[in-house]
Amino acid sequence: MTKERLDRALVNRGLVESRSRAQALILAGQVLVNRQRELKAGRMVEAADTVELVSPMPYVSRGGVKLAAALEAFEVNPTGWHVVDIGASTGGFTDCWLKHGARHVWAVDVGYGQLHWQLRQDPRVSVYERTNARYVTRDQLGLEDGVDAGSVDVSFIGLRLILEPLRNLVKTQGLVIVLIKPQFEAGPTAVGKGGVVRDPAVHRQVLYRVLEDAAGLGWAPEGLIASPIRGPEGNIEFLAALRLDGDARPLPIEDVVERAWQGEGAHG
Repeated sequence: MTKERLDRALVNRGLVESRSRAQALILAGQVLVNRQRELKAGRMVEAADTVELVSPMPYVSRGGVKLAAALEAFEVNPTGWHVVDIGASTGGFTDCWLKHGARHVWAVDVGYGQLHWQLRQDPRVSVYERTNARYVTRDQLGLEDGVDAGSVDVSFIGLRLILEPLRNLVKTQGLVIVLIKPQFEAGPTAVGKGGVVRDPAVHRQVLYRVLEDAAGLGWAPEGLIASPIRGPEGNIEFLAALRLDGDARPLPIEDVVERAWQGEGAHG
């Protein structure tokens, strides 16, 4: 009997438009095989197997689910805001900002050709590809004034290198939500096989250092949660709310990490 990968089956059965979309839904836990949740895109399925979606993905990628959780947890209402999205990639964060009422989003990414076509055609989105956020300026983005808020989802680079130039893009008291990826913040000796951080102590160390670095750059930490969805290979990630020139609040880092490891804040 012929078998095929689950991500291909989703496309071939007309449930999604692309394999990348299928993979995002699978990783987000939105796909059932024979009424059982399946988290592996490479799972082989037969024609007789029932494949269905738990619910349609509300955003163009699973990143939108992460940002939506942060907006809810931090009680952020971005209606009418101008936002810069650093590391836009497919556009999950950008899409989430728009669906929550943002007026305009500047989608910035060092890559090319990744942003979802729906967002490319949206007049509320300004696309800046092949753009290194470490050196981006207001003039480059055509900004006369600072934006109301920002978001950051980057890989293979420490957040400190992004937060410093971001000061020049966001207005005073502006809010930035950053996705903290311990696998890219911890030293190589702290990251296990497959690029996965398997020690909660490393998570705590990373969070303390990243938030301390942010405060040193003028970004006051206001909130912290574990991402509701894990990153690639099952990495636990975190979302923090930072206020430019704001008043820092004590954050329950120990509790957030503990809950994440107990499975209360991050799912595969």
